[in-house]
Amino acid sequence: MGTTPTEVLAFPNISAIVRDNGTAEVVVAGNSRIVPAGESLQDLRNNALDLVVGEARTLQRPVRVRIEDPEGHGELIVHPDKKIESVSYESSPARRRTQAPETPPREAAPLTGTVPATGPATVPAESDADSAAPAKEDAQPWPPRPASSSPASSGPVSSLEPATRRPLKEAGSFLAAPGTVEPATQGIRGMLNNLGFSLAPSADELGEREDIRLASKHFAGTRTIAVVNQKGGSNKTPTVADLAAVFGRNGGSVVAWDNNPTTGTLGWRTEQGDHTRSALDVIAAADALLSPAARSADINAFVHHQSTDKYDVLRSDADVDGTHEVTAGEVDILHRVVSKYYRLILMDSGNNHRSAEWNRMIDHADQLVVPTTNEEDRVEAALLTLQGLDLKSDRSASLAANAVVIVSERQKGEARLSQETADKFRPYVRDVVVVPFDPALKSGQIRFGALQPATRRAWLRAAAAVARGL
Repeated sequence: MGTTPTEVLAFPNISAIVRDNGTAEVVVAGNSRIVPAGESLQDLRNNALDLVVGEARTLQRPVRVRIEDPEGHGELIVHPDKKIESVSYESSPARRRTQAPETPPREAAPLTGTVPATGPATVPAESDADSAAPAKEDAQPWPPRPASSSPASSGPVSSLEPATRRPLKEAGSFLAAPGTVEPATQGIRGMLNNLGFSLAPSADELGEREDIRLASKHFAGTRTIAVVNQKGGSNKTPTVADLAAVFGRNGGSVVAWDNNPTTGTLGWRTEQGDHTRSALDVIAAADALLSPAARSADINAFVHHQSTDKYDVLRSDADVDGTHEVTAGEVDILHRVVSKYYRLILMDSGNNHRSAEWNRMIDHADQLVVPTTNEEDRVEAALLTLQGLDLKSDRSASLAANAVVIVSERQKGEARLSQETADKFRPYVRDVVVVPFDPALKSGQIRFGALQPATRRAWLRAAAAVARGL
């Protein structure tokens, strides 16, 4: 049974082109490879298909290839085991003449795979190749035998069927769908490409590219992400910092806002600028920052820029003798200010889900992220946080149902426990991502570049999951 054409991926974009001057090339994802010369047109076809078979073997799956030569054009499916299937083929107009050629057919070498007759074997001139006795299907897959032709048929075609008219509204776009994929840059394929090969990326690399695309997306208007768990020590602050780093490094305009009624730890775990201003200072300067005369750089006097991770931090009040409690109205003011200067807001939170500050954050949120470690009490607190939001209002229930839960391993060797924890949440939320243990997240300033590759990849996966909900 053949492969259904729709089951074969359309990337990388592959073309095999044979010219009547005796040259040919195979183009894979925009990279051209010269086909070895042959003694006949069929030799060139076979040599071109050998290169395509090599590409299929590299990808370990069938590939589509568009074929073009002096006799026509079409599409084939090429398998790693050299099996070749025809999807479509159309002879060029010059090969479908309604009159026989005026000159007698010349002698030519038999096509590859044909059975020689007694005496000199002859076939019609190349212009009448469609009416020649076809070779065995496996031996001569290109050009394919037309489905309507009979092995016993010969001679010129007497007439052509007129094309059936169709309504113009049924016509799709004539623009070719983008199919070019950049060659692999990672793993053994990337190493070989550095040596001059042109190998397609693996499924893992393609998945990573898609996650980067999502993390780089620019939205129409500001988006707010609330990171919540009503239990302390559930990894809220590292979650905010690492998600902000992924979005910031991929071109976003990002602020991490410590929306904590007491002294939050986000300021301790990130770089400090050349000042000590906090959210209270933004509230005091809100009129100036929201005025039409304000400039985009004015916010820099109040936030703390992360030099390598490319995002800003708005700290909570750090005065040990401070008594000011931020109200719901002041959260609104702060949100108006940061919405003017940033496209993406990640809000760290405290543990008091009854406070006005916490609940106003939920009112502004477009996406909910619930972090937890695999410790039992943190896991239970994450569940209770989601259940409380599910009961609070229709809007917060929608946020809970579409939440992303991020399970961070508390210590090394807990991969199985983390997966079991993740599986508990999967039926109830939109997505769950597990982040492996990394000693760089235990203490000190959080710098994304200091994390292990597997940890960085997990946070990229988490950021892409969050972006899908925005």
